[in-house]
Amino acid sequence: MRKNNGTFYCFSPPVMMATFLLEVGLIFYTFARFKMNATSRLAAGLLFFLAMFQLAEYNVCGGLGLHSETWARVGFVAITMLPPICIHFIQSIAGKPISAITKLAYGNAAIWTGLFMLPDAFNSYACGGNYVIFKLAGGIGGWYFAYYYAWLFVGIALALYYSQTANLRTRRALLLQILGYLSFLFPTMIINTLNPTTVSGLPSIMCGFAVFFALIIALGILPSLQPKQKPLFLKKNG
Repeated sequence: MRKNNGTFYCFSPPVMMATFLLEVGLIFYTFARFKMNATSRLAAGLLFFLAMFQLAEYNVCGGLGLHSETWARVGFVAITMLPPICIHFIQSIAGKPISAITKLAYGNAAIWTGLFMLPDAFNSYACGGNYVIFKLAGGIGGWYFAYYYAWLFVGIALALYYSQTANLRTRRALLLQILGYLSFLFPTMIINTLNPTTVSGLPSIMCGFAVFFALIIALGILPSLQPKQKPLFLKKNG
């Protein structure tokens, strides 16, 4: 494994640990601040898997001296769970039962999780200082990112669809969910466009920006669903 931790960059190991601690803090905030129901538990699940990826990245970079290959697998399992949980989260916000779409998304995630447990799932992984580079074996990387982006855009479409007939609080929460998606999709796409070599660090960069999504979940979406609350960052404007 190649390591280059000497320079502080926006997705460097210190930032990975800081992001992990922030996301863990948001999990505790969620449990302390909001009544536990299906929606808040799914929100906590999203925060948990976001935090686990940051911890996995940190350990791939040798942070705690633990086995890097194991943590590479943990990291991919963590991010693999995010798209189906987002679909489930959107349906819970909208007050919809678990649908065939949700079950299919979880089924896809289960298949990929099984693949990542295989001995030869990764060609290589490396801490590049600025982000972690993962290379999946046997050409499966393209299929994996097709899976990932497909379910992200399904989530955006579902949130838009449900928002058309939702009440004000639910519509606000669904639109904030879309904002959450865009908060990491757009910056990642811009970076990849400006510097195509960063595609090798796509999971790391995307989940680095997903800290904004974590903040939107805890400080925007969940408060917006409460009868007497508004998202913290909307209070000043009414």
